Amino acid sequence: MAIISNAVTIADAGAFSASLGAMVHIKTLTASSSGTLSFVHGSSSVVFNNTYPIYQFKFFDIHPATNAAEISFNVSIDTGSNYNVAKTTTCFRSYHTEDDNNATLDYVGDFDLAQGTGFQPLALNQGNAGDESAVGTLTLFNPSSTTFVKHFCFSGNNSHDANTPGAVSGFFAGYANTTSAVDAIQFKMSTGNIDAGTIKMYGIKDS
Repeated sequence: MAIISNAVTIADAGAFSASLGAMVHIKTLTASSSGTLSFVHGSSSVVFNNTYPIYQFKFFDIHPATNAAEISFNVSIDTGSNYNVAKTTTCFRSYHTEDDNNATLDYVGDFDLAQGTGFQPLALNQGNAGDESAVGTLTLFNPSSTTFVKHFCFSGNNSHDANTPGAVSGFFAGYANTTSAVDAIQFKMSTGNIDAGTIKMYGIKDS
């Protein structure tokens, strides 16, 4: 099939292709009673620089060792020597318990930061029962910029703590307030270890 404009053939069959916005898998980390999972530029084949304008991290069945803990993240501007970049963030959730006694949509101020340097939660009161876990996608925009702050957004779902099981859909967003290039990111639970789960890192090109 040819591409033709004004009776002029621009590209013939097999001579034209495009791959805009393609996701490129960079690294997979799998937890096994892990204190932290870290993606650091230049370490263990991780690319985390201006090669890609957008990076995504996909979470598969993140299971906490401790009930009512949350998977959380922080970023580094010194290839992982410190994870303490100031962040301003916001969060809202929808929530519905298994017993149908509680259903809500609300802003969750306890989980946001105002120039906080601590780890940002990405889930809400995760359950640690054997079948409970968290999933989601974290998107980080233009982390290598030396002009602008580093915006991020996350959406995911997790099982609420084992005492009041239910579905929690969380939506987190904000920015790391630094004009230095971000070159590493670390994930950990708010308390206890990451008992199990997988995080995959992707770069999105041509975006």
